[in-house]
Amino acid sequence: MSTVGLSAARIAELVRSGQVKPTEVASDHLRQVEVVEPTLSALLSQRPDKAMAEAAQLDGRKDLKELPLAGVPVTIKDSVDVAGEPTRLGSLATPEAPRQADDELVRRVREAGCVVIGKTRQPELGIWHFTQSNLGVTRNPWNLDRTPGGSSGGAAASVASGMAPIAQGSDGGGSIRIPAAFSGLFGIKPGPGLVPIPGGHAEHWFDMTQWGPLATTVSDAGLLLDVLAGTTRFRDIAAPSRPLRLALSLRPPAAGVRLNREVRLAVEASADALRDAGHVITVTDPPYAPEFPLYFLHRFFAGIATEVDDLRLPVEKLEPRTQRMVRLGRYLNRYHPVPRNGLQRPFQAFMTWFDDYDVLVTPTTAQPSAPASGWDRRGLPATLFAGTNQVPFTQAWNVLNLPAASVPAGLTRDGFPIGVQLIARRGGEELLFSLAKQLEELRPWPRHAPMAAVASGGGAPEPQVPAGVGRRPEARSGG
Repeated sequence: MSTVGLSAARIAELVRSGQVKPTEVASDHLRQVEVVEPTLSALLSQRPDKAMAEAAQLDGRKDLKELPLAGVPVTIKDSVDVAGEPTRLGSLATPEAPRQADDELVRRVREAGCVVIGKTRQPELGIWHFTQSNLGVTRNPWNLDRTPGGSSGGAAASVASGMAPIAQGSDGGGSIRIPAAFSGLFGIKPGPGLVPIPGGHAEHWFDMTQWGPLATTVSDAGLLLDVLAGTTRFRDIAAPSRPLRLALSLRPPAAGVRLNREVRLAVEASADALRDAGHVITVTDPPYAPEFPLYFLHRFFAGIATEVDDLRLPVEKLEPRTQRMVRLGRYLNRYHPVPRNGLQRPFQAFMTWFDDYDVLVTPTTAQPSAPASGWDRRGLPATLFAGTNQVPFTQAWNVLNLPAASVPAGLTRDGFPIGVQLIARRGGEELLFSLAKQLEELRPWPRHAPMAAVASGGGAPEPQVPAGVGRRPEARSGG
């Protein structure tokens, strides 16, 4: 029996009990990579020989029963160092030389028993909500003409296609939640201070970026977040034991944005399920300030320029769109530096608003998908405009440093996954896991794109799509 399609928790259980060897698990998933990766281009680097060697070392370990992710394949985003592999940040401006040592986050997943099967693609410097750069185009396993999202698009595609049950991602403006929504996965951006910033840095993009998991189940994401954070808080969380006060908002934070009808219906169906489970739903909007998009863009441009300068990247080797962003960011850093305490007033307004609610529920994205390619033909204004219209719901929570998660909410009639976003106060990650776990029980989702089952030759049966939110697309294996 192939282990492809099994959850990370189930794989670890089989390995710890001795029913399956880590080398068998790795071999199964590497065969899946051979089949689907040429079509998806999700991995920047593949590690078949190294992964098998790592799995063989696990085979002989005496402490397998103590490892929470024993033998579980994982993919690592291209912004995190893996020993022996380059870290390109999705850019030709970065060196091709392999890194000498694992980052702390990679050390932690290895220590937990994971086998690293590859590094996943991202857009240049992790900037965009799609995954296309001068290093290639990553495609969505649900529909090859569409993007799996960004910037953790390669991570999402690797999980949705069955290459690995879990992936590490990062989120500076929606880069975990957008790929989770576009690819039918659960993903969470934790609040600051929970997961260490790679490279030992104190912050990234003026504190907006956090690192976290993408997975096909809430429990798997909890396992990986525990490993990344060095905690044991998230792996076995149950559904809420009391009614929660939930605020439902369908209004995009940016003016003039149209919410897709099928997205709205799917989010409303998720809210209805939570209401039927006993929670109190209030339709209301949080106190979005008109200046909020500017707060984000200020940190966004300034953070990109700071990163380029800190890494001493040759600006002329960056994509033209990125070069323009760096010039704007440098201007801001010189003449209008990001104020360290400039968000106290809007932050306090949100905290006062949250006094009346436990969790805010919104769509994760305004549209259910975006094109996979063609972004290289768009300039900076056109790309920003498209992003505003497609994914306006995620950035505010990076600016405010609030934990936020995307939970699968069904499929459109054309077979595109839809996500519902959950946001809580700082420190509310456990509450988000609990509510997401309940949604998973109330409205189970297909854990993989159909092509994953085609490639693996079968696998575990998928849950049915919740009624009234579209149909599953016919399976396709390429093209």
